[in-house]
Order: sequence, then C-alpha cells, then structure tokens
Amino acid sequence: MIDTHTHLYSEEFDGDRPEMIQRALDKGISKFFLPAIDSGYHEKMLALESEYPGKIFAMMGLHPTYVKPETWENELQIVEDYLKQRNFCAIGEIGIDLYWDKSTLDIQIKAFEQQIDWAIAYDLPIVIHTRESFDEVFEVLERKKHPKLRGIFHCFSGSLEQAKHAIDLNFLLGIGGVVTFKNGKIDQFLHKIALEKIVLETDSPYLAPVPHRGKRNESAYLDLVVGKLVDIYKQDFAEIDRITSGNAEKIFQQD
Repeated sequence: MIDTHTHLYSEEFDGDRPEMIQRALDKGISKFFLPAIDSGYHEKMLALESEYPGKIFAMMGLHPTYVKPETWENELQIVEDYLKQRNFCAIGEIGIDLYWDKSTLDIQIKAFEQQIDWAIAYDLPIVIHTRESFDEVFEVLERKKHPKLRGIFHCFSGSLEQAKHAIDLNFLLGIGGVVTFKNGKIDQFLHKIALEKIVLETDSPYLAPVPHRGKRNESAYLDLVVGKLVDIYKQDFAEIDRITSGNAEKIFQQD
C-alpha cells in the first residue's frame, strides 16, 4: 500500500515517530508521500525523507491556510528557491480553503495560481487541498488548463458530479478515512468511479478512519481504508492495493 498524503513530521508524532512509521511498514505500507505546509515544517519533513530513502518522498508548496497577508510572498519565494535547488515528487499541498478564513481568498488564489505555474514549468503533479471551495478551485484549474497539469484532489469529499469534473481535468481522487464515516457520503457513489482514478491516503494525524475516528490517525490505518473499498468495489484487498498503488506510482512518476 502507498500512503499518498501523510504529515509524518507533525508534532503529534514527536513522542513515537519511529515506532509509528515502523507500525506502518509492518502493515505493508511501502511508500509515504509528505505534503509541505510552510517553511516552519520544511526542515523536519526533509530530514525524514533523508532518514528513509526510497520510502519517504517530500513535496514542496504552501498550504492555503498558511497563506497570510504578511508572509505569503516570502513563503512562496522559499518554495521557489527549493524547487530550483532539488527535485520533489509534487507541488503540494496547495489550493483554496474557505472554511477557516474567507478574507484571504484573493491571495489564496494568487498563491495557488503561482504554484500551478511552477508545477507546469517543472512538470510536476499538484496535490490540491480544497475545503468549502470546489467552485473556486475548479475555476482556477479551468483557467490554468495545460497538458502537463495533473495531480490529486487530496481528501476528496465532494459530490459525484465534482468527482467527475476533477477526473475530467486529469486529476485522481485521494481517498482516506472519510470513506469510512457514516456521514462521509462519498461511499454512496464511489463505486461509480473507476479504481484507476483513485489513490489511497491517510492525511495522518488527521481524519482517522472508523473505529479510530476522533483519535490520532497514522499511516498504519491505511488498511482500514482499503477494507472499506473492498466492500464498495467488491474486489479483493490485493487487487485494490495493486491498482491504487500503481496509480500512485504513475502520478508521482515513480514507475
């Protein structure tokens, strides 16, 4: 299994990070993809990547909830400097979040567009954070349409119509713990989306799947997400793992 979105560097793992990662490896998680947040986390994220070569892969980007009027331009400069210095597996997580702060929409859009431009220039996928902002995100993606523009809608929790729109724009859907929630809704239509269009993720330490909902999430719980997909797709565990892992390898250019 491949966890395409996990914040292994989060403070919530400071007490037991090596053990937590080992639990995931023991469960059969072969690779972990780490989305960036802002410059306050870069050092920890890149140190983890160095510690687990071939297992942990870092993205670079500025998370939309960290797009602040006083710092966003400087933060984007740091992102650009990193992109010039070394390779990353993707630009992410980037996007628009209108749940926490609607007042920064204008600069969130500017930051999103700039990072999309870099993704196209460096031929990298993007990993999109969208919260209460599907219309705004789609508007940007339609405006920025390009043959190289591709990626993942992280933690997809939209409607079937929005899922199809994302796929039409050359994106995969990141499916995690939400698919196990009674009120998650995506479990009601996911069978209409081809397995070839989804990847697995935990977003740990957030969004733990049932029966751990409300507690700290970790990559080892990815098998619970696959277990739910077994019910939804009526396919066996190994087949779902094979297809979704192949999708992840391809989008992150690992194959």
